[in-house]
Amino acid sequence: MNFVAMDFETANHYPESACSLALVMVRKNKIVDRFYTVINPQMPFDARNIQVHDITANDVKDAPTMAEVWPKIKDLYKPGMLVTAHNARFDTNVMRQSLARYDIQEPHYLVVDTLQSSKLFEPNLPNHKLDTVSKALNVELWHHHNALSDSEACAGILIAQNKKFGDDAIKNLIYQI
Repeated sequence: MNFVAMDFETANHYPESACSLALVMVRKNKIVDRFYTVINPQMPFDARNIQVHDITANDVKDAPTMAEVWPKIKDLYKPGMLVTAHNARFDTNVMRQSLARYDIQEPHYLVVDTLQSSKLFEPNLPNHKLDTVSKALNVELWHHHNALSDSEACAGILIAQNKKFGDDAIKNLIYQI
């Protein structure tokens, strides 16, 4: 399979407050490239979010905004491109709201959510959190809530599921943004 695994972290409870983004590019079920950046959300940080991901306002004070990051990544979001995320509803909403904040039109792409695929393919797990699913599938998650670590784990989950259940099983879970 060819796809991009995506993960955002946010500065606060607003979805347009993206403060980090990681993308992991997969071709023929192999990770071939990675992209990671912190993002200046130009918004206050909430202590709870900092506690989760350890990113502070000081860490992003000189970072690009989402408007400045977008030109570097937009070519990955072509119609027909498959994007995966663990709890894709969260990450696609962060993408949508972060772009809308700068009047950037949301791209159209295909999505498969590894949270949902894990519920279907691994129904006997105690829960379907990223760390639980990663451990069950022997996928490395080296620093939970680091966007790069999370997107690499998400890529590993979809690769493992694809190897175990095949292309058709995955294709049945795809929806369009």
